[in-house]
Amino acid sequence: MPFNHRYDFVYLFDVKDGNPNGDPDAGNSPRIDFETCQGLVTDVCLKRKIRNYMLCLKNDQSPFRIYIKEKSVLEMQNELAFQSLGYDLKSDQGKRKGSEKTLEARAWMCENFYDIRTFGAVMGNKEANCGQVRGPVQLTFARSIDPIISLEHTITRVAVSTKREAEQQENENKTMGRKYTVPYGLYRAHGFISANLANQTGFSSKDLELLWEALKNMFDQDHSASKGTMSVRGLYVFQHESSLGNIPAHNLFDSITVKKKAGIEVPRDFSDYEILINKEKYPSTVRLMEMV
Repeated sequence: MPFNHRYDFVYLFDVKDGNPNGDPDAGNSPRIDFETCQGLVTDVCLKRKIRNYMLCLKNDQSPFRIYIKEKSVLEMQNELAFQSLGYDLKSDQGKRKGSEKTLEARAWMCENFYDIRTFGAVMGNKEANCGQVRGPVQLTFARSIDPIISLEHTITRVAVSTKREAEQQENENKTMGRKYTVPYGLYRAHGFISANLANQTGFSSKDLELLWEALKNMFDQDHSASKGTMSVRGLYVFQHESSLGNIPAHNLFDSITVKKKAGIEVPRDFSDYEILINKEKYPSTVRLMEMV
């Protein structure tokens, strides 16, 4: 059944006393725009949480397997396609980009891996070339509504990792460390779903429902001490009447405004914000669904 509608969506989530997305190039401190001091969370981080939720929900079983996952060897994942199709990987024809075998392997990967037919993937491995897929679902970086502050905390551990450390600390068996937190931040990301690309990868209406489910519930499966409390606060989905869309996405995004309530100088809770929706900014051919 063809995918007939384009979708654009606004995604809101917050963090309290946690690090939503550490930057390894900055000692794992929270990512930040140094000009505006707004916090950032990468699209890769959000996709990782969606993938992890799908692993919990579907247990990595076809047709909802996950291609990009912890300790995954992508070459071995690609080989599954050729083995299932009964092709000999030693054949040069199966390795050439654009060959019939590669196109069939690409279709098999889309059919069996949820994240490939959703986000796309580059699968041009030398030994098992499954080509490249451009996914219909794309996410932007999330950016905090207001500037954030990154707090650095000194922590101690009453244990050591090696015997040498123990010998150096005969009197006091402690080691020191650092962790970072954001006291509070409300983040906003935008998403896009292309009907044309969905029809190319086989992304279905069932896959779409699972995507909404993941966006609504993924933080509840991703709790850790370092992340503090993270919660989804809003999922506003615009459904276009046509597959190409009835209005540019930025016009739809401009219709949703998030701002601090009057008298709030330093927000520390979602209740410190208000969300305003201007329905006059988009036509009747676009339907707004408030899923959270």
